[in-house]
Amino acid sequence: MLTVITISSCSASENINTTTVKELDLNRFLGQWYEIARFDHTFERGMVGCTATYSLNADGTIKVVNAGYKNSLDGKFKETEGKARRPNDAEPGKLEVAFFWNFYADYYVLELADDYRYALIGSKKSKYLWILSRTPKMDETDLNYVLESAKTRGYDTEKLIWVEQKTE
Repeated sequence: MLTVITISSCSASENINTTTVKELDLNRFLGQWYEIARFDHTFERGMVGCTATYSLNADGTIKVVNAGYKNSLDGKFKETEGKARRPNDAEPGKLEVAFFWNFYADYYVLELADDYRYALIGSKKSKYLWILSRTPKMDETDLNYVLESAKTRGYDTEKLIWVEQKTE
């Protein structure tokens, strides 16, 4: 999910593979995504039913609307708006996102289905990871593939929090 990622001055080396997708058609990436799983972090703690919706702004940046419910699907609805950009066209899978002023953080598209039905999102730090799907419930074969990719890249998938979604 395109969310606020705290920038740290820590220079510790991380043993994760952050190779991003070689092609990313932003127009196909736009629209609504459901958060299937994520690593725990303060800015989404306790949130369920989480979605990220992306659309183009007039200036070519991407409007990001993250939404969800606090503690239960009947809980208080919360929404945050930000913007994203692709800083280097030579690296299409490396995006940046900002929710406060112009403080941009990494948003790396690590895996993406050919038909854009799922995505694995990370950053250069191993403490951020999201599994996104176009549907509230992800196909089991796709989910297993994404989990294996995350493990192979060096992410500790045991730390994933599975996000409750409305599946009506």
